[in-house]
Amino acid sequence: MSEIAKTPKPPYYAVIFTSNRTEGDNGYSEMSDEMEKLASEQPGFLGVESAREGVGITVSYWESLEDIQQWKQNERHLVAQRQGLSEWYQTFKTRVCKVERDYGFEKSN
Repeated sequence: MSEIAKTPKPPYYAVIFTSNRTEGDNGYSEMSDEMEKLASEQPGFLGVESAREGVGITVSYWESLEDIQQWKQNERHLVAQRQGLSEWYQTFKTRVCKVERDYGFEKSN
């Protein structure tokens, strides 16, 4: 996931998931890939960005709070959430934010 998400003109929403992992993969990478694919198929999904260097940060972008709630309650996502609590995360924090403004830069080739 090295791409910067292509998001629409604000407003839209961001879910920021910050975590410290436990030791070992224990199926995490496979589930992470599955969750990214599944999220991308959900109504209202706009994109995702992720980085891990010690602390992991994943930001997913959504059209509405209702879309975020539906994703949180997705049956397969609930399985991943339970497994995260029992196996993958030492600590985590989830933040939901309304994006009211964004701007950027892209160097032309």
